[in-house]
Amino acid sequence: MRVAMYYSNQDVRLEEMPTPQIGPGEVLMRVEASGICGTDLLEWYRLHKAPLVLGHEVAGVVVAVGKGVEHCKVGDRICAAHHVPCNTCHYCLGGHHTVCDTLRQTNFDPGGFAEYVRLPSINVDQGIFPLPDEVSFEEATFIEPLACVLRGQRLAHLQSGQSVLVVGSGVAGLLHIQLARTSGASYIIATDIVDYRLEAARKFGADIAIHAKEYTPTYLRQVADGRLADLVVICSGATSAIAQVLESVERGGTVLFFAPTEPGVSIPISVNDLFWRNEITLTSSYGGSPGDYAAALELIQAGKKRVREMITHRLGLAETGLGFQLVAQAQDSLKVIIEPQR
Repeated sequence: MRVAMYYSNQDVRLEEMPTPQIGPGEVLMRVEASGICGTDLLEWYRLHKAPLVLGHEVAGVVVAVGKGVEHCKVGDRICAAHHVPCNTCHYCLGGHHTVCDTLRQTNFDPGGFAEYVRLPSINVDQGIFPLPDEVSFEEATFIEPLACVLRGQRLAHLQSGQSVLVVGSGVAGLLHIQLARTSGASYIIATDIVDYRLEAARKFGADIAIHAKEYTPTYLRQVADGRLADLVVICSGATSAIAQVLESVERGGTVLFFAPTEPGVSIPISVNDLFWRNEITLTSSYGGSPGDYAAALELIQAGKKRVREMITHRLGLAETGLGFQLVAQAQDSLKVIIEPQR
């Protein structure tokens, strides 16, 4: 079968490898659509593992099932989770499924930038989601990123009537904007360094979208009736952005760290100003649980999230390298979808 083999962000090659063979409890899925995620481009995290086949925002069709599989059958349209929890450990029982050791060890074989992927038995058991007829394969690639956003805002305890500042208006930031809007946010401000994405932020629900170099906490007070943001969502790994937004959260508010930084980055924090006097919460989120996937699919099925409008490029498997360049340049692209069967 054909795969897009990752060597670096600038070197993604179309190669051949054997189609995976499935065993008992496993499923072979023909990949119909696979989204490029910003985390696919984190070279500090990927290069030491290269060469490898990336891609985890996938949807496709079941073409073979192993002995004992009851969750699906040949011909089913599905979305699949690449990381799945055990649901029995200390972390899962405490509601922290995405820090489960099992979740961090599970994955597809190979990644979704391939014609076919093997779903291990635990992924079949915990991470297959049948697609309703009204949800297309390309829309289904948003289930994973939307699940991550749902989990993040739940952990941040966003409430109706609160104001929100979203720092970074890529796909994750735009999903945060959409979810905050439908959750009843009173006011949403978005920042980015790319005009194309600022326009997208306005389109998808931000009241104001401003260039990050022009944004200041003073500006936020001017446009938000003298107050800072009740929730700040950081969808950028830029250290300068982090330092600035820590001054943008209202007393009693929350900062959600949603994007990773480069390795070794640390930030100074004033314990007295942030915690002792102002009761500010700093929190983070990683990934999504099976419950988050199910909730994301339900929202997409109901048409409550405008995900199709976020797709700017649809490319064949041989064009995956171009897709990586489009995402890395972050100029006139949002979601780039790879269609391996083209």
